[in-house]
Amino acid sequence: MALRGMAAPAIRRFTVQLVNDGVMSQLHARHMNDPTTTDVLTFADGNEVDVAVCVDEARRRAAELGHDLSRELLLYSLHGLLHAVGFDDREPSDFERMHAEEDRLLAAIGIAATFAPKGGPA
Repeated sequence: MALRGMAAPAIRRFTVQLVNDGVMSQLHARHMNDPTTTDVLTFADGNEVDVAVCVDEARRRAAELGHDLSRELLLYSLHGLLHAVGFDDREPSDFERMHAEEDRLLAAIGIAATFAPKGGPA
């Protein structure tokens, strides 16, 4: 709740659904026309936000980066919340800004920077 208050105080309802690769692939295909799995999908309707987080992908990345699964799941949840309040990561400058905001918010609650680009250090 602390992160939600810092990142998106106007959000009235924020839910996170933990899903596996199969469910995430179905959601990704239905909503983004891409049948592959992904880490997080955000569905925002005004001040109500639903986020789907793929536990299988989080488990793979956490193992690759050498940190706890819970830390990766927190990152994905925060990432989804930031998408809901207007952050994007498609363009390089937006990517840097979004991940810097993730790091800032995680540091504010006593958690080290967690995001690492594929192939980069944690």
